[in-house]
Amino acid sequence: MKLGILGGTMLAKTLGKKYLEAGLSVVFGVRSDFDTEASDWKNLNRLHNRICPFDSAIIQSEIILICCENQYLPEISEALKTVDVEGKFIIDCTNANYDKMLANSNTENIVQAAPKAFIFKAFNNLGIDYPNSDILGIIKETYFCGDSELEKIRVKRLIELIGFRAIDAGKMDNAPLLEAFYHLSKEISWNKKEHSNYHFKLISA
Repeated sequence: MKLGILGGTMLAKTLGKKYLEAGLSVVFGVRSDFDTEASDWKNLNRLHNRICPFDSAIIQSEIILICCENQYLPEISEALKTVDVEGKFIIDCTNANYDKMLANSNTENIVQAAPKAFIFKAFNNLGIDYPNSDILGIIKETYFCGDSELEKIRVKRLIELIGFRAIDAGKMDNAPLLEAFYHLSKEISWNKKEHSNYHFKLISA
């Protein structure tokens, strides 16, 4: 099984390293003007020879994690349209810009760009600056959702493989709710006017 992680973000690099350490084959898809000479990325490319354009990473991968900044999502969507993604797993790890109507344009764009793929949402609660947003390492869980029940089992195992608790949040219609949690945590952090980040933890009683 090969993972393709799209985006030159801290989240992409962190998840990629975790999956490499877990023994999976990982390829990183980045935009054409991305600086692969930055120290961490240069080392990843030197040790694993794993950095390539978006379309190449999509072609090579069975499971694709989208971890890009929002301004680069249209480029990824175009790449998805030009490649055969039937049967591939696509996991949206992004958060659209805050919208009081809870519109989920990122995931909708991905669904439209890859209608034959299995689409899921997960890891978005970490944010694209992870692990800088969690310097104490307190985030141990991520919520995920999707419509393909059988394939959901594989996504759950993929999440658990790198040490996160996988919490099933239901169907893909609930993707905006996952983003709402992310935006609410950022709003709390901003209003506290502190350098700390605030995160949610699910408990059962």
